[in-house]
Amino acid sequence: MGSKSLPIFTVDSFTDKPFSGNPAAVCLEEDAASVLTDNVRQQIGTEMNLSETAFLSKLSPVQDFKKDNRFSLRWFTPKSEIVLCGHATLASAAVLFSQGNTSDVLMFETLSGTLSARKEGDKIVLNFPIDEPAPADGYDTLVKATIGDLPFEEVLFASALRMVVIRLKDGTDRSVLDSLAPSEHDLLAASPLDGPVKIVIVTLRGASPYDFYSRVFASWYGIYEDPVTGAAHTVLGPYWGKILGKKEMTAYQSSKRGGTLWLKLRDDGRIDLAGNACFVLQGRISIP
Repeated sequence: MGSKSLPIFTVDSFTDKPFSGNPAAVCLEEDAASVLTDNVRQQIGTEMNLSETAFLSKLSPVQDFKKDNRFSLRWFTPKSEIVLCGHATLASAAVLFSQGNTSDVLMFETLSGTLSARKEGDKIVLNFPIDEPAPADGYDTLVKATIGDLPFEEVLFASALRMVVIRLKDGTDRSVLDSLAPSEHDLLAASPLDGPVKIVIVTLRGASPYDFYSRVFASWYGIYEDPVTGAAHTVLGPYWGKILGKKEMTAYQSSKRGGTLWLKLRDDGRIDLAGNACFVLQGRISIP
């Protein structure tokens, strides 16, 4: 162990069972006098090698992770920083609550503005901005690389999060979605790293108890498949809400790990994303 270290946790988000949902690492930058550099944050994100590592830091030296309710929050993939991450925000809130924070609402200052998290029964509810997708053309090669010759209803693009959404044809069996295995090489060949696309979502109308299913591929961030993606549901929520005529929905991300999200479209143009969290690891990480 090096001379300096920080608390770090691994939390499985959007699940109540270990080794399912989406694992996120959460690092508490407890010493406000020696805040990590972005280079070190990226090194830690690469070392943890999870889809995202969250970094919680204090907004002033006198803050306390157990008593205060407003913090800075940033997210790093193994390759780069990203502007929004749902499951690592849920994990961050779970860590703070586990440390004895009794705030009614936690507030996070992020690259996507102020986000909030609160407890509601056995779940944590996140309040996020929506990124409503619009019909899009020009992604034929990317669609082919993702779903091959499968029939689809439409293709959309969410500009803020740079996500392409492919909705499979209604009536397609969920097993078809589950069996998708696009080539990472083909995905990156269809849309370059410096292009407009950072994530591809494939979604399908659901069957009870789920309103819709999805899978998320993010090779442009160094993640072949993200197991359960809160940010993707800020895109899928408003889309499926219009299709289904609903403000409250239950969604299932149909990756191998799988995870459930409860969505509520709000009248203020934002969305509530609710899910469970399960701790799997706690320790300290050495820093240079």
